[in-house]
Amino acid sequence: MTNPRATIDALLSPLRPARKRQTRMQMLLEAAARFGYAARGFVYLSAGILTLLAALGPTEGAFGAGDTGVWLLDQPFGRLWLMLLGVGLWAFVGWRVLQAVFNVDHASKDMKGIAARAGQAMSGLFYGLLASSVFEVLDEARELASRSAERAESVAENQQKAQQVLALPFGPSLLMLAGAVVLGIGIANLVRAWREDFLSSLDCPKAMCPTAEFLARAGYAARGFAYLPLGGFIILAGMRASAREVTDTAGALAALQAQPGGTWALAATGAGFAAFGAFAFVEARWRIIRPPRKLAP
Repeated sequence: MTNPRATIDALLSPLRPARKRQTRMQMLLEAAARFGYAARGFVYLSAGILTLLAALGPTEGAFGAGDTGVWLLDQPFGRLWLMLLGVGLWAFVGWRVLQAVFNVDHASKDMKGIAARAGQAMSGLFYGLLASSVFEVLDEARELASRSAERAESVAENQQKAQQVLALPFGPSLLMLAGAVVLGIGIANLVRAWREDFLSSLDCPKAMCPTAEFLARAGYAARGFAYLPLGGFIILAGMRASAREVTDTAGALAALQAQPGGTWALAATGAGFAAFGAFAFVEARWRIIRPPRKLAP
């Protein structure tokens, strides 16, 4: 009879550097984390390439991370790929929970470490919503007539949520605060692109390190840049007390494209998204992952 531990170890061996013997739970957690990074990589690499093509003309409109599911559904074996993508994204959410709650990255207990774990928690929330949207696309596959129809539905949902916020006491101020948070996330990504030591979390060959670092910096800069117009639209909606100003990431990028020089800015953003996706694949292969033997917050 085949030893399950040996089988799992054989499957994981191409995906990680050699390490000490792990428990079965640790191996499964590591496999899930690497699968999650690969799923994130696929989302951003696809969105980046499609946005780059949109800027250059062959396709219509910018693509956000949430648009990948609708595009994938139209491809051969689309439902199967969508299901794998959704599972991978939920695996990444699980890894974010381990990072934020159980501190598997051994972040320091000072403000920097707390901020890092808070960012991981917010990232987990974002990818949880993204994973849910992937399975929502699967459930509504027969009803989705086109990507533009799905985009309109997405924007309508965002505007409905904004309207609910506006109906609360101090609603406009709350909506402006939400926009400021989105702007803060964008600025944080830009700062991280400039200052972060991305190689400290990797165990990659020396020849690969410069490329990995370039992909990370370009990718985080593009992500940060994409959040800025989105946050601006939300703040504008709060200032005008009008939910009609709210859009999604792709809508914000489309508005950017309409500005002078916007096509080049959109192309740069698409290339940056693709770089971020490529870096996620680098992380799937070479990130240092230390699954805990016991889960204790």
